[in-house]
Amino acid sequence: MPRFFVTACLALWLAWLSPAANAAGIPAPYAPLVVEPIGVPARYEFDLTAALARARRENKRLYVYLGASDCPYCAKYEAFLAQNAAVLVPHFAEKYIVVDLRSALSVTAQRLYIRVGERSLPYADFQRAIGDERARMLVYPSVWLLDQDAKPLMQMPAGNGTFQTVPEQLEILRLEQ
Repeated sequence: MPRFFVTACLALWLAWLSPAANAAGIPAPYAPLVVEPIGVPARYEFDLTAALARARRENKRLYVYLGASDCPYCAKYEAFLAQNAAVLVPHFAEKYIVVDLRSALSVTAQRLYIRVGERSLPYADFQRAIGDERARMLVYPSVWLLDQDAKPLMQMPAGNGTFQTVPEQLEILRLEQ
């Protein structure tokens, strides 16, 4: 009995320490496809291959959200999504598969990789490969709207204050700039 208790406590403690386990992420009503990183802790690689295949099958776009479990701006955006789910979820569900990449502020651009098929690229190279014109450092939260071939549908803002009103979020979903 004591051995089971110690094992159970150790498992709970390890789960609590994991950045991905602590991530609140995109609220459940949005039915996010959660992509956990592999290669942790040396490398945080997020594989979009399955999400893109699903987008092709369902004829939808990807709304890819990169958030950090310990990011106050991410928590604010996630709370905004939760508070406005009744209005926003139908708009997301119509055309998008919501992809939730769960990270932590300690994960730098040098350790963050995005995989599509056999190709895994560091964050900055991924940005360039998809034609993202934002020449910037890794900012949490970040959002990409991608078509079924991982091409960006529009240039997106990132960071604090990013589309945190319902009208702004709807403009983004309708690809209005």
